[in-house]
Amino acid sequence: MNGQGISKNVSRPKLKVCGMREPENIMQVAALNPDYMGFIFYPASKRFANSLNEDILRNLPQTIKKTGVFVNAPFNEIIEKVKKYQLDAVQLHGNEPSELCGQIRLEGIEVIKAFGIDESFDYGMLNAYEETTDYFLFDTKTPAHGGSGKVFNWDLLKKSQSKKGYFLSGGLGIENIGTLSDFDAANLYALDLNSRFETEPGLKDINKLNIIFEHIKKLSAQAEKEKL
Repeated sequence: MNGQGISKNVSRPKLKVCGMREPENIMQVAALNPDYMGFIFYPASKRFANSLNEDILRNLPQTIKKTGVFVNAPFNEIIEKVKKYQLDAVQLHGNEPSELCGQIRLEGIEVIKAFGIDESFDYGMLNAYEETTDYFLFDTKTPAHGGSGKVFNWDLLKKSQSKKGYFLSGGLGIENIGTLSDFDAANLYALDLNSRFETEPGLKDINKLNIIFEHIKKLSAQAEKEKL
C-alpha cells in the first residue's frame, strides 16, 4: 500500500462493506466484524439484493449496522424494507429531498445521504441536509448512482464547509487506501468498501477485505500509542 495510511488527525475510521447479497458471503464478511454492512435495494444495480435471507440478517451481530441502500425510493418502500430486515441505517443514493431524510430519521433510523462528486459539484446543496441526516457519503459521480469502482479527486472535498462526518466511497481498494495519509480527512467517519473487493458483483473477496481490516487496526493501534 502507498503511504502510511489514515491521517494522524483521524481516529480509526469505521468500515462499511457494501453490496452484500449471498448468504455464505454475508456470514464470512460478518466474521470480520465490519461496523456497517450494506444491502442494495435498487433494481438497476448489479448488486441488487432482491432475495435476501431474512433470518441471516436478523442474526447478524448487533455491532454491525445493517444498512439499506436506496435510490429515489418512496418513504413507504424504504420503511417496509427497514421493518422486514430490521435495518439500522438507510443510505439514500439518489435525488432524495431533505424532507424525506428527516421523515426517515424520525422513525429512529440512521440516515446517510450520498452525493456524487465531480469538479462541478455544488457544496452549498449540503446545507439543506445538515439537520436531517446523520452522515454524508461522498462517491464518484456516475449515471448508475455509484458502484463504478472509479476514484474521484479527494481534494475536491476541501471545498466543503460542512463539519458533518462522512463516508468516503468510490473505488477504494488495497492500492489506494494508504494515500489517505496525504489528504486532510478531519471529518472522515467511515470507509465504504465495495467493487474493488469483489470476485464478481455482489460477492466479496474475504482475503482482500481482511488485508484492509488488519491494516486499519494496526494504524489505529499505532495512533493510540502515539497519544500516550
